[in-house]
Amino acid sequence: MQASVVVLTGVLTAAASFAQVGPTEKMEITVYNQNFGLVKDVRSIDLPEGRSVIQFMDVAAQIDPTSVHFKSLTDPTGVEILEQNYQFDLVDRTKLMQKYLGKEIRITRYDQDGQPVETQEGVLLGAEGGRPGVVRIGDEIVLDPQGTVMLPKLPEGLIIRPTLVWDLAAAKAGKHRVELSYMTGGLTWAADYVAVVNQDDTKADLNGWVTLTNTSGARYPDATLKLIAGDVRRVEEPQVRRRVRATAAPAPAGGQPGFEEKAFFEYHMYTLQRPATIAENETKQVTLLGAPNVAINKVYVFDPATAPVVYSPTGDNNKRKVQVKIELANKEESGLGMPLPKGRVRVYKADTDGSLQFVGEDLIDHTPKDETVRLHIGDAFDLIGERKVM
Repeated sequence: MQASVVVLTGVLTAAASFAQVGPTEKMEITVYNQNFGLVKDVRSIDLPEGRSVIQFMDVAAQIDPTSVHFKSLTDPTGVEILEQNYQFDLVDRTKLMQKYLGKEIRITRYDQDGQPVETQEGVLLGAEGGRPGVVRIGDEIVLDPQGTVMLPKLPEGLIIRPTLVWDLAAAKAGKHRVELSYMTGGLTWAADYVAVVNQDDTKADLNGWVTLTNTSGARYPDATLKLIAGDVRRVEEPQVRRRVRATAAPAPAGGQPGFEEKAFFEYHMYTLQRPATIAENETKQVTLLGAPNVAINKVYVFDPATAPVVYSPTGDNNKRKVQVKIELANKEESGLGMPLPKGRVRVYKADTDGSLQFVGEDLIDHTPKDETVRLHIGDAFDLIGERKVM
């Protein structure tokens, strides 16, 4: 039995009518480490004098429509926004069948060689699960007709991609550069660090990576990438940005520019000094910093209140494990000296034959410059602490 297949013959025509603006000329993405981002998309468009409707496609599927802002960079005072709409009623089989209830459809059956055997026209009376369930063909009512369903055009109100629509009025005709900005979910980043300590545990090579994940439902080509480190409760575009002396992260191998760090409001901003393409459903890693020979200090910490108890057949609970921690000062004289975003630090050390071995990991919070980073990487094997009450 051949299953029903819906063929939409008017999709290309309907989709082409949405292409009323030019391609992206400038893209800027600001990503926060709380699963959201700010998108700025600049394009060109020829506006007629008077009232017109502008359609913006290729926006993120997780867009927050209440955060959308549209303006003309060419003539901000000459373009008036009358109405703003976000259309997200996307095409699927069930919606198509519902839209065609009471309307004519065409059903064609094919043989095993793909040749048409029979074509019938009828009125769709009922649909279930995106398939025609009840169709009136001539004077007969046909239940669950088999074949390929042909629909003449895309029903009004359905679109193939989320679309932003503006009803606006322009004081004069001409070419405008317009900017669209909006907030979207599905964009997040985190810092990952790798520290390789030397043989006597006094120095470490520290490398940092930005791990950026995009599940927002859009692709961002050749974008200016900015990252905000900090616990943001409310994000606003300030009119005046406070700036202090910037500390640039060392360039990665090959001399390609990396991230530049600047203070921004009560947070820190990391700007990638080259364009980056962020594909949809992609995890991208970009070098954040590289700091060789950072001075470290290995310490042993005994905390009887929190340390795990060492197993004893006599049930002695006074003997507990000793924590091994690595401390590094986030200072220039120690070989570092830049604000460190929160993330995971993995620590490695070379064994006697020179191969690296994993010795522990810890999470760090946002760490300002000149503060000390303490990494709890494990518990000592040969040390035991004992608590005695005197």
